[in-house]
Amino acid sequence: MTAIVTAAAQDFLEALAEELAISDTRYEQAETSYESLGTWLNRPASQIATFDPAVYVQGSFGLGTVIKPLHEDEEYDVDAVCELKNLDKGDLSQADLKELLRVELEAYRTARSIEKPLEEKRRCWTLRYADGAQFHMDVVPAITDGDTMRLILEASHQDSRWADTAIAITDTDRVDYRILTHDWPHSNPKGYVQWFKAQMAPVLAKRKKELAEAAQASVESIPDYRVRTSLQSAIMILKRHRDIMYVKDEINACPISIIITTLAAHAYGGEERIADALVSILTGMDSFILRDAEGRAFIANPTDPRENFADKWVKHPEREEAFYTWLAQAQRDFQAAAELADRQLIRETLEDHLGSDLAKRAEARSAGRKPGGGLLRPAAAAVATAAPALPAFGDVPRTPSTPKGFA
Repeated sequence: MTAIVTAAAQDFLEALAEELAISDTRYEQAETSYESLGTWLNRPASQIATFDPAVYVQGSFGLGTVIKPLHEDEEYDVDAVCELKNLDKGDLSQADLKELLRVELEAYRTARSIEKPLEEKRRCWTLRYADGAQFHMDVVPAITDGDTMRLILEASHQDSRWADTAIAITDTDRVDYRILTHDWPHSNPKGYVQWFKAQMAPVLAKRKKELAEAAQASVESIPDYRVRTSLQSAIMILKRHRDIMYVKDEINACPISIIITTLAAHAYGGEERIADALVSILTGMDSFILRDAEGRAFIANPTDPRENFADKWVKHPEREEAFYTWLAQAQRDFQAAAELADRQLIRETLEDHLGSDLAKRAEARSAGRKPGGGLLRPAAAAVATAAPALPAFGDVPRTPSTPKGFA
């Protein structure tokens, strides 16, 4: 069985990604916000300036996979890290670190006339900006921990390529939250972004070069958020498909973005077209779900192979079932749409799991695209041609392997 991706389907998917994408202004708004906070924390009067604080973005804003919210009144979630480089885990407790940041964030909130109170969450503080800004920023307090992480990974013969950017973070649910200890929760958002960009490096470099040439500018002057690769677009589309499918998720089983993003980046083969990328991803992403000797799923964090993104599937088997249910539905939906040459039929095929309004906007936008190109043109000139046959989703049986470190 094969999947023929028509030019009409490709144009529809391109238009769909454009409809989901947020504006450059939103990225610039997020960048301005965390840079402003970093400047504040490094001011002479700051109580933590001596610890060399660095604020940077993580999550979907860092990966370039942010999508517009389902509803216009929903906020954008900007995930940021405040990393204190001149502190050690033996200097203070997790609670002490979080309190140090709270004091400065509270002062920042007052100085910037942010009316909404600071909100504490398990691993971060949340700054809620004015309603007009339509976003909030979750700030995770952290301490540099690269040296420790490298030693741990090398001692266990694990991949340590991304270890240098590892951090130690706080977690109010930990029993040792208020105790002086070197055993802190760990993370590596910078390393994850670097790994993710490495998965699409050739396509990203090509897109940036093309944009630079068109703007008669240097490649270095083009920020990453100005460029969107087929991998990023495919992930954005899959995230919205997931959102709609689990919009009434009453048991908290909805597949989480970090799992979709990690598996998609593994399965991506460097395809330049979104349709081709979706085929590779939906065909191969489940093969990167490994199994231990007892059959439990293991989706390793690429920057720390000891961490399992699917660790909660054992306690909550409904989440594993939900992932495979979603994947099967996505395979059916996009395979069916890929073979259609009529925009209306493509929209009708996808709208149940993408949302009717979004699908209609993508249909209208695709009507003005040049087949296979993306340049605006009269809708009457639309021609649906077929691209080469591609492998169908799920035809090849996959036998999960055992991750390193397991019997």
